[in-house]
Amino acid sequence: MTYQETINYLYQQLPVFHRIGKKAFKANLHNTLAICNHLGNPQEKFKSIHIAGTNGKGSTSHFLAAILQSAGYKTGLYTSPHLKSFTERIRINGQPIPEEEVISYVTDNQVFLEDLKPSFFEMSVGMAFEYFAKQQVDIAVIEVGLGGRLDSTNVINPELSVITNISFDHTDILGDTLPQIAGEKAGIIKKNTPVVISEFQKETKDVFLLKAQEENAKIYFAEEDFEIKSSVNNGTSLELEISKKRTGTIKTLVSQLTGSYQSKNILGVLKSVEILNEQGFNISEEAVCQGIEKVVSITGLKGRWQVLSEKPLMICDTAHNLSGITEILSSIAKVKYSQLWMILGFVSDKNIDGILTMLPKEANYIFCQANVPRALEAKLLQAKAESYALKGEVIEEVNKAIAFVKGKCSDDDLIYVGGSTFVVADIDEL
Repeated sequence: MTYQETINYLYQQLPVFHRIGKKAFKANLHNTLAICNHLGNPQEKFKSIHIAGTNGKGSTSHFLAAILQSAGYKTGLYTSPHLKSFTERIRINGQPIPEEEVISYVTDNQVFLEDLKPSFFEMSVGMAFEYFAKQQVDIAVIEVGLGGRLDSTNVINPELSVITNISFDHTDILGDTLPQIAGEKAGIIKKNTPVVISEFQKETKDVFLLKAQEENAKIYFAEEDFEIKSSVNNGTSLELEISKKRTGTIKTLVSQLTGSYQSKNILGVLKSVEILNEQGFNISEEAVCQGIEKVVSITGLKGRWQVLSEKPLMICDTAHNLSGITEILSSIAKVKYSQLWMILGFVSDKNIDGILTMLPKEANYIFCQANVPRALEAKLLQAKAESYALKGEVIEEVNKAIAFVKGKCSDDDLIYVGGSTFVVADIDEL
């Protein structure tokens, strides 16, 4: 099979969460353990860091991978979902897994996979672990797909666990209260393994403390050690002054990711680096500064407050839940513009009422839908939005929507494209 035939085959054979949603989620680790066992347990052959959270886990994963790579470590990075190519999910030192490796993994294990019938995600986790082991990475940064306790990635025994943020998302699977959701994320806390909590939240603190106590795991709340003194977004970078509380020393960091929410992620990253150095890693201040300042260039990250054009200013972001969109609106409020245009699409299995309540009524809306089966029909989104006094037009295909808006707006307007990871993935200019 060619690479494209291989990917098409996998989509046809295996349930794919980003396409069909909850039906593809396997609420146990049976298949992943079976795959790992079949492959000779590659997850035991490299060191790892495990990262969970509702928002921020992707950015945090990329920050840590960029820092470790800058410090000279051969660094694996596993993230999901992909935006343009499946190979984005599995990287070493910023380079995606070669297409030939994807083909050979599927060809070599085809009979086993057809017999087991894992999900697409379970299959890809096995592929990542085998590739990282084969390439003898020094360390791999592994991002949880969904939740934590029952996520396929939760078969590793990492050097460090990181939990970024808890908010409402996938409530039909993870629970509909913050403590319930935190309980699922806390499932990545392992015996005698330190855990960093990037963002302190009163409602979830006790859940993490209890799980850490059960596992005899040292727990660190990053905000107890570090504090943001100032944060300035100059359009192309985010400049942060961060104080270390114990010593009072202040360091200045420049982040290539400019969303205001990155300040919370970076505190967790700094605490993580501190712990890794205590464990015997050698990560210099220079490596930290470079990894944060050049995270996009080093790792190839896309879709996080990404500037697609300057005049007009057009930004896309993969934020897709209440907490994420709240942060986006906070970032938009800091931008000077004449008119705001919002090109939005969502998935159909998500409760978006809370998001629609918050969106600015004075903005110009274009309702679109991503090219995946889970997409909410643009006409249904328009009708739902109108009940919240949000008025706009339907242009189903996101690139046609962008062309339409660019034809109508002025150079000093702001265009925002988002609502769903899959809307962002469909953007040609990404």
